Amino acid sequence: MVTKKELDFEALLDKYDYKFQKGDLVKGIVCGFDSQGVMVDIGTKTTATIPTYEAVDKGENIEEIFKKGQEGEFLIIREEDEDGKFLLSKKKVDFAYAWKELEKAKAADETILGTVVSVVKGGILVEVSGVRGFIPSSQLKARETEVEAGSKLELKILTLDVQQNNFILSNKKVYEDTAEEARKNIFSQIEAGQVVKGEVVRITDFGAFVDLGGLDGLLPLSQLSWRWIDHPTDILKVGDKIDVEVISVDHDKQRVSLSLKNLEPDPWIEAADKVKEGDKVEGTVTRLKHFGAFIEVFPGVEALLPHNEVVDFQNESKTILKVGDKINTYIMKFNPDDKRIALSVHEVNAAEPPATETEE
Repeated sequence: MVTKKELDFEALLDKYDYKFQKGDLVKGIVCGFDSQGVMVDIGTKTTATIPTYEAVDKGENIEEIFKKGQEGEFLIIREEDEDGKFLLSKKKVDFAYAWKELEKAKAADETILGTVVSVVKGGILVEVSGVRGFIPSSQLKARETEVEAGSKLELKILTLDVQQNNFILSNKKVYEDTAEEARKNIFSQIEAGQVVKGEVVRITDFGAFVDLGGLDGLLPLSQLSWRWIDHPTDILKVGDKIDVEVISVDHDKQRVSLSLKNLEPDPWIEAADKVKEGDKVEGTVTRLKHFGAFIEVFPGVEALLPHNEVVDFQNESKTILKVGDKINTYIMKFNPDDKRIALSVHEVNAAEPPATETEE
């Protein structure tokens, strides 16, 4: 016959007849702190412990992250020891949930936000929801030198493999995926003659590329200024915000050509009212070519001094003409419609026909 005492003892055993084992996800309540970390009641004979390294990151205050009475889910990382105590992890649970959220983001092709941890060989280390990932240099919109630790980047997930701990992201893909739609929107609205705002994003020997809000338009060297420009960097730098005029739109090739000088008054119109054939003018040498020298005779207006005239000047003055030199010449021929002026170092004789300008 079973006594009441024996029944009470069996009931007590049943109360603690748990089947917890390593790898189980359990619920518990924070009940205090000790030298090892956080004490958690998970319904066993003794409280379980979350070691500090499984509870918080280095530098974090454990008592600011965990509060007494706080409920949570924890992973058993070591089964009970001789004292009946289990070891738990909170970080591994958070990590697992973070991976699940990342898997959802990848499946939906969502844009996520990551924090730059450091610049390493071949790319950037970032952290997203507590998970470390890698952005290869080829997948960065900006150069590594332009990215600082702690800065935020919009990202898309390229590869996600929890078994291999492989987490690869792209910053560039965020912009590429929206670029096509942005281009379509711009091309549906833009037309020649419009003045638009843009940002200089790239400079080449032949001009500058200007971001118009998702579409890069070309600002050719010849459209930078009425004055002679040797290189776009003479007046522009990457990052400059500028107003430009749209001079042509090619819908088939999806190209837009821009002008900066069209936003300034045409100096040839003003020059037509102020200079005429036969006038003596002082100008500055801007370029030297095998067929002659270009002289700026009016702000933004260049005229050609033919090679034979350059030779005459140098023989008479006993000097070699150089870029930047000031020189007095005479206007032999002026065609403002074609924007051409021919010069001479000799005073024009009204009885003689004007010389023919040499083509550049």
